[in-house]
Amino acid sequence: MVLQLARRALLAGRRRLPRPAAAPHAPLCSGAGGQAEAAGGDGAMLRHLARKLRASGPVTVAEYMREALTNPGQGYYTRRGGVGESGDFITSPEISQVFGELIGIWYISEWMAMGKPNTFQLVELGPGRGTLTEDILRVFKQLASVLSKCDVSVHLVEVSPKLSEIQAMMLTGGKVQPNPEDELAYMKGISKTGIPISWYRDIQDVPPGYSFYLAHEFFDALPIHKFQRTEKGWREVLVDIDPEVPDQLRFVLSPSRTPATQNFIQPEETRDHVEVCPEAGVIVQRLASRIEKDGGAALVADYGHDGTKTDTFRGFRNHQLHDVLSAPGTADLTADVDFSYLRRMAQGKTATLGPIKQREFLKNMGIDLRLQVLLQNSGDTATREQLLHSYDMLMNPEKMGDCFNFFALLPHHRLVHPDKKDKPEPKSSLPPVAGFNELLLK
Repeated sequence: MVLQLARRALLAGRRRLPRPAAAPHAPLCSGAGGQAEAAGGDGAMLRHLARKLRASGPVTVAEYMREALTNPGQGYYTRRGGVGESGDFITSPEISQVFGELIGIWYISEWMAMGKPNTFQLVELGPGRGTLTEDILRVFKQLASVLSKCDVSVHLVEVSPKLSEIQAMMLTGGKVQPNPEDELAYMKGISKTGIPISWYRDIQDVPPGYSFYLAHEFFDALPIHKFQRTEKGWREVLVDIDPEVPDQLRFVLSPSRTPATQNFIQPEETRDHVEVCPEAGVIVQRLASRIEKDGGAALVADYGHDGTKTDTFRGFRNHQLHDVLSAPGTADLTADVDFSYLRRMAQGKTATLGPIKQREFLKNMGIDLRLQVLLQNSGDTATREQLLHSYDMLMNPEKMGDCFNFFALLPHHRLVHPDKKDKPEPKSSLPPVAGFNELLLK
């Protein structure tokens, strides 16, 4: 049944014009930091940081990122949030509608494999412009007969006022109402397809219940701590003012071990440079606890590694690499996600799958079939060329195909029946997890 529904959605003839292509969020798979010319900005964030550093000394990279990205007055996300062709980076959903459609199929596939619960909360962390949610809701509409007896709602976790306005316009046409300050959701509306949508500032504010979580290019923007192995042991990388150049920042090493060094460096660590994102660990713990208690699943899509990379901290402005210490507040700052750390932080409360390369996940989900349908329905050469270009951007190993990974948190019973934990199930007894296994559309 799941396969029949997936095929139905993939073969749907309705299409829109392909989205304009631009440089992806992660043009380099290597994770090497880059340098770029300082790019404008009014300098308010730099002056704020300089005063802070002169008064209290160096800060951690995590604190620097937090200020540069989410400072209420001058933070990059709170003021700008440059997603899309005209912004500072572009994400997979901005490149092709097919990406979001396949994610939508994944959620319905898992909902069915788990017995079709009568409620379905779709919770997205950091929804960007709302493009991915819009594509998922289009699939839900196409398969409305399947979800007819299910109470579906959308819950968006977004701290940026600017981006929440853009999301509201895209998903509801701007038909939203601000909520009273004493309520957890700060805004509510109804999607163009008739599904309730609520906005929150924190994952803890989202009501409990059977939920499917989505984190697409979310964890990479959370603040990281950076550590360097030295002859004297591990030292934390800090950000300080350069005493020789007015209002210029530089990296320095802590003179001794910091609390973060003691807490986050594993005794068996073999790398000489390590990045750790404690906030990502806390969020994964919360997701795992919610899934263990209420059911559902979480799908994470991001660029990252499985505990192998070292220095991946970098900035993006106008689709180009940007010096992370230059003009803070005017560029996106990001670091590769360490999926081995996320797996460890799930603490065994859920099963985990992945990471698996984006090109493998999308191929398993049927992207080739969907592309052929869109090409057959395209009426002009320009549209066909754009579809092929978008496919190449998503699937080419040297572009986004191998840079981005998919990772999932699932209830243990999704993979092994509770009464047969010590006896692995025959391969045919439990439905395969779409994306992480080949989806055979027969």
